[in-house]
Amino acid sequence: MNENDSDIDALVGEWMTLKDAAKELNVSPNRVKQFIADHKLLGVRRGGELCVPAAFISRGDVVKGLPGTLTVLADSGFSTEEALQWMFTPDDTLPGAPIEALSENRGTEVRRRAQAMAF
Repeated sequence: MNENDSDIDALVGEWMTLKDAAKELNVSPNRVKQFIADHKLLGVRRGGELCVPAAFISRGDVVKGLPGTLTVLADSGFSTEEALQWMFTPDDTLPGAPIEALSENRGTEVRRRAQAMAF
């Protein structure tokens, strides 16, 4: 694990394996892999296993607004690590981290900020 991994781990906190995420979402692990490929979730290897941030899943579903936000970030050229860092870094003007705002149904402002970074 490199220094960047530990920085991201400190921001993200809890990770879920594909198997755990699949169980929580009531889908197969392969479907979770497809969600990652389609930018509905982000996945990174932790300890050799593909994992997703636990904060991306709430009440048995992907957090509302997350897929659109991740697509905007990917289209803006953000790497997976950069997108994770942006999603979990607190912003006093938001307030809170973008993932917290999405969880609180404040996705419009989060997507507006993500789109503004593209220009």
